[in-house]
Order: sequence, then structure tokens, then C-alpha cells
Amino acid sequence: MKPSPDRTATGPLRRLCWIFPDRESTRTAEMWHAMFWDLYAEAAEDLGMSWTRHSPDAVTVDCTEPGRPRVYVDDEPVTPRDTLFITALYSLPYQQMDVFNQYALCAVLQQAGFYLPFPPEASLIGNDKLATLLHLTGSPVPPVPTVRIGTGRDVSRHLYEVALGNMTYPAIVKPAGWCGGGGINLARSAGDIRGLASLAQGGDTTLVVQPYLGDGTVDHRVYVIDGEPHTVLKRTPQPGSPVANASHGGILEYTPVPEELAKATAHFAERLPLPFFCLDFLHDGQRFWFSELEPDGVIPRVPGDPDRTVQRDITRARFAAYRAAHARHLAAADGGASPSTPPTETS
Repeated sequence: MKPSPDRTATGPLRRLCWIFPDRESTRTAEMWHAMFWDLYAEAAEDLGMSWTRHSPDAVTVDCTEPGRPRVYVDDEPVTPRDTLFITALYSLPYQQMDVFNQYALCAVLQQAGFYLPFPPEASLIGNDKLATLLHLTGSPVPPVPTVRIGTGRDVSRHLYEVALGNMTYPAIVKPAGWCGGGGINLARSAGDIRGLASLAQGGDTTLVVQPYLGDGTVDHRVYVIDGEPHTVLKRTPQPGSPVANASHGGILEYTPVPEELAKATAHFAERLPLPFFCLDFLHDGQRFWFSELEPDGVIPRVPGDPDRTVQRDITRARFAAYRAAHARHLAAADGGASPSTPPTETS
């Protein structure tokens, strides 16, 4: 049964605006709508708010009066008191032209006083896989060893091979900033990496190289809400596949959080003061490895949750955490304190 809308919550927040490059194909948009977009809107409504998607160009800012910016989403005025913007970067190949505009827009919105669940700094840390591992150094769960390779006009000189001396094979080669399991390849030698780097040169795609943890490696995505581990999305690859994402046929299920990952979450939460983020860990059959940070990790529909009970619970908890963080942001702004906290390591 669908819960009644929560109209008792205090605070003025009424809109969650998700800024996303509007370049999806019709088929992909339909799939995403059925998988999670529809439930995001329903969960927000349950909490007395709206959730809407907008491309970066839907936001217009009038700053003709110094110090008093007026912001519009399409042609409707919004304010820092009634609206927050979800602005994590997306950098798939067809979104490249949007990356700078999206990053610049979230910087403008932050300076205009809006609360951003992922400030610009968090988007950069989360978008580049090696930046993530460096920012979260000291993890009690070891990171996957990683080499980062640029693929510009001189890639044929193979100068990056100076950093591959400690790499073991087979190795995973993938874009440093894509998502959804896109672009993941298995390289069995440095020669294979040369070929993949040459292909990546066509789109100036930066790559990361990591040792392959073996067939059957299972991905565990921990949803972290208000600094606490909430639920795990366990993703098991098809036999012979190095990728466990749903787009590659991976089997998805929601499970409780393993104790080892619950302890690790506390370490990450100290360094990421964000109301919601996801941590991806890989299990090779013997141990866990820390893989990625997803500031805007998808909360999908899965076969083992036919009534979408778990999916709805995670989403409602996420949006409730946004609302509470927004209230703290307003209180800090009203009190003269800095309204936003960048994701830097605490002392």
C-alpha cells in the first residue's frame, strides 16, 4: 500500500530539481523512467515535495540587481528556501558537451545560496575514479590498485607505460569517468592496453587500468544515508562477464549490509559529509576491495523487490535526508555561517 503523503514535516522545502543532460535516447529514457524515475517522483510526493528532471539550460539566473540573484527553472521562480538542486556530474560520451555547463551551473547555484546535496567539489571527486581513491585514502577496505592514463594526441608514444610496471594481467581497462559499466574491457597484456588506448584517443577518454579480480567478482553497492549504511545492492555478473551492472545482464538484489562494509562506511562518512552517497565494493570470493564512489547512485527496481518496498524505503530515506540537510543549510545561512560544507577530510 502506498503511504500517505507526509505533510507534517517542518521546513519550506517543496522542490527537488534534478539537473541532468537532456540527451538520452527515447528507449533509454523509457527504461530509466520505469526503473527509478517514476518512483523518485512518487517518493518525493509521499514526503510532501516534488521531484522533477531538467536539463542545465532550463535554469536561468537574473543578477541585474547586485547581490539579489533571481533564479528560474523554465519560467517558474525558485528560491534557496523552497528548492534544492541535485547536480552530480555525468560524463558519458554523448554528454561531454554538457560537462562544463553543468559544473559551471552548480557553482553558480551554490554561490546564489542554494543547497546542493553534492557541491561541485564532490562531483569532481566522484566523477574521476582515481580522484575518489586518493581522496578516500586510508580506507579499512583496500582500494583496487589503479593506474590512470591520459589518451591525447601523443598516445602512440606509449609514454603512459612507465606507470604499468606493477600492473598484473589480465587487467580491467575502463573510462575514468563513465558510469553504468560502460566501456569496461579486459586486457591480457600491455599490448591490449595499447589498442584500447588508441581507441580511447578518438574521444580523448581518460582511462584507468586495474587488475582483474577474477570471474564471478560480485559488486556490493552500499547506500549511505546521513552517514549510516542503509542497504546493499548486490550485483552478480553473468558467467564469464567482467561487469555486474544491470546493463550487462547482472543479477540485482537488495541485501543487508555486511559487517565489514558497515565498519568501513564510518571511515568514508567522516570524509564525505553528504546526506546521501553510494560506495561500491568488489568481492573476489575471498575479500572486499573498495572500487568507486557514486554521489548520485541509482536506486533501481529489482526482481526480488516486486512491490518496490525496499526501493521506496531507500528513496524516501534519501529524500528525507536531503530535506533535513536543507533545513540545516538554511539555519546556517540565517545565522551567518557558511551555508555549505565541502567534502574535505575532517581532523
